[in-house]
Amino acid sequence: MTQPMTARTAAPTTTPGTQRPAPESPLSIARGALPATDGATGVLALFEEWAQRSPEAPAVIDGEHSWTYRQIDTAAGQVAQTLRDRVRPGDLVGVCLDRSAALVVTAVALARIGAVYLPLGPRPGERRTDAVTEDLNVVCLIGDPEVLPPRHRTAGHLRLALPGEGANAAATVVAAFAAPGTTARSAPPETFYAVLTSGSTGRPKAVAVGEPALGMLLSWYRATSGLAPGDRQSLLIGVAFDPHLLELWAGLTSGAALVPAPDEVRWDPTVLADWWRAAAVSVCVAATPMVEPLLERPWPQDLRLRHLFVGGDRLRHRPGAEVTATVHNAYGPAEATVASTVYSMHGTDSAAGAESAPPIGRPLPGVTVVVADADGRPVARDTEGELLIGGSGLALGYLDPELTARRFLAVPEDLGLPGVGRLYRTGDRVRMPADGELEFLGRLDDQVKISGVRIEPAEVEAAFEKDPAVLSAVVIAPRTADGRTRLVAYVRAAAGAALTADALLPGVRAWLPEQAVPSDVRIVDSFPLDANGKVDRAELTRQAAHSDESGPGDAPVADDGSGDATPGERLVLSAVRDLLARPGASLTDNFTEAGGTSLLAARLLTVIEKESGVRLRAPELLRQPDLRAVALLVDTRRAARQPAGA
Repeated sequence: MTQPMTARTAAPTTTPGTQRPAPESPLSIARGALPATDGATGVLALFEEWAQRSPEAPAVIDGEHSWTYRQIDTAAGQVAQTLRDRVRPGDLVGVCLDRSAALVVTAVALARIGAVYLPLGPRPGERRTDAVTEDLNVVCLIGDPEVLPPRHRTAGHLRLALPGEGANAAATVVAAFAAPGTTARSAPPETFYAVLTSGSTGRPKAVAVGEPALGMLLSWYRATSGLAPGDRQSLLIGVAFDPHLLELWAGLTSGAALVPAPDEVRWDPTVLADWWRAAAVSVCVAATPMVEPLLERPWPQDLRLRHLFVGGDRLRHRPGAEVTATVHNAYGPAEATVASTVYSMHGTDSAAGAESAPPIGRPLPGVTVVVADADGRPVARDTEGELLIGGSGLALGYLDPELTARRFLAVPEDLGLPGVGRLYRTGDRVRMPADGELEFLGRLDDQVKISGVRIEPAEVEAAFEKDPAVLSAVVIAPRTADGRTRLVAYVRAAAGAALTADALLPGVRAWLPEQAVPSDVRIVDSFPLDANGKVDRAELTRQAAHSDESGPGDAPVADDGSGDATPGERLVLSAVRDLLARPGASLTDNFTEAGGTSLLAARLLTVIEKESGVRLRAPELLRQPDLRAVALLVDTRRAARQPAGA
C-alpha cells in the first residue's frame, strides 16, 4: 500500500550494498510469523458462511439504504445466473462501477462464477479502457453504458439487476460484450482478481492475484483489526486501486457491514472525518495523502474509528497523542497483494507526534523480505539495498509472461529461505536497522509517486505522443519546496503544428489516471542534451525547480492588469500556485484543468479555511468554472461573517 503499484526493470541510479557483509554479520532478512490459516477456506466461502449464519445482518449500509447478507447473496446469485452463459471461469471481466452495493454484488457474482474481477473504476479514461480491452482478453465490461468506450456502447448488452440506490450508484448497469484484440492476453489459471499498474510502454500492465494470497492478507487484517459483526468497514479507496480489494472482502468475510463513501468524502479531510462520525465507521483503509491533513490538526472526537490502515505514499510524521485510533502504516506493491509490511502506532507511544517518518515495519504473516544488493544477495543490517518480497502473499505474476520472468525471480539455492520459491523485485530502496523495522528510502528506477499512485513517466510521455501534433515529450518529476512530487511535461510540436497545454490535456486525460496528468505542460522548441547526446533530464528538472523557486509572487495576481485583486483572489491564487507548483497560474484557470487532483483539492480547502476562516466544500470548489469564481465564494462568505460596519 505505501509506495505501491509496480516496479520497472532499470539499472539503479545508485548501487546499493556494494560491500558484501562479513559472514558473521546479521543479514537483512526477515520472515513474518506463520500464518494463522493455511488459506484452505476460500474468500468466497467465508462470505457464504456469514450469509448462512447471519442472513439478516447488514452487509452494506449506504446512507439511508442498507442490504442484508441474504440480499447481497441473492442478488449476486441472480447476476451470476444472468452472466453464466456468456462468462466462464477464468474469464477477465472489467468492472466500471463506483463504491456501492452494486459493486459489492458484482464482486461476489464474479467470484461465484470463477471469473476474474478486473476493477477499472467508474469513469475510466476512454482510450485507456480501449487499450486495456485490446491488450487483455476482457470478455465484457460491466458499468453504466454511458461511460463505456464506443465499441462497448454499441456491443451486445445484458441488463444486470443490480441495486440502484446509494450515493455512487448508477441507474442502469449492463454487461457489454465486444471482441478482444487478436493478441489479447488471458489471466493465468487460479486468478481471483487482476489490477492494472503503470507501464513503461505507455500501456498499463495487469497483475494477477490468486485467492489464497488475498485470503492470507484478509486473515491478518481481521486478526489485527478485530473486524467482526456489528463493525462498519469503510469502502473508501478508489475502485481501480488494489487496496479496494482488501476493504471490500474484509467486510464480507468478517460479518461486518461495508459503508461506501460518497465521492466528496475523498476530496476533503474534514468531510472525511464528519463521514467517519456520521456513518459510525469503526475500521478504515485510506490513502496516506488523504489522511495526513487530519493527522496535522486536532484529532476529531467522538469517533467509533479504532483502526486506520494507511498506505500509498510515505507518511511524513507520526500520529499525535490525541489520536484515538491505532494507525497502521502499511507498505506493499500490487505484485505482493496490497500489503507486505506494517508498522502500527498508538497515541500512547513514547514517539507519538514525532516529526519524523515512521518505518514501514515488519513483514506480515507468511511474508519474507530481503534487502539485497545489485546482484540480488542479502546485505548486512543497516545497509541500503533493494527490497525483495517472497512468501504466501506474492501475486501469480503479470499477464505478460516475459515481464513476470523479469520481475519474479527464483530464490538462489544457497540463500536459505525454506518454503520461499520466488522473490519479487520491488525496485524500492530500503534499509533494515538492527531492530528489524524496515525504513523506506525511495525508488531505484524512474517511477515516481503522485498522490499515492506509482507512475511511470514513460507512460505519461507516450500519452502525449499519441497526439499527431506532438513530435516528442519528456516528463520529469521535480519536488516542491514542501517535499511533494509533481509531474512536468516538456513537449515538442510536430512540423507545422501549433500546440497549447489546454489543447493537449483533454486527449492525455483519456489515456491516464487522474494522478498521472502533469500539473504543468511546457511547449519547447528543443530539449537540452547531455554529453552523450541524450535528453538532459537533470537539466529539465533543474529548470522546473528554478521556476518553482521564483515563487508565486513573481507572477501578477490579477489577469486584467488592474492590480485590484480582492483578498480572496490573492489567497486562492497564491495557494493554487503553491500547491500545483505553477507560478504562472491565473484566475482564469480551472482548478482541475490546471492539474488539480482530489488530494490537492483537499489541501486547497484546508489552506482557504486556515487563512480566511471560510469553510468551502469540495463540490463547491469543483463546480466553479475558474479560480476567480472560487475566490468570489471566499470573499462573499467572509463578508457575510463580518459584523455590520466592520
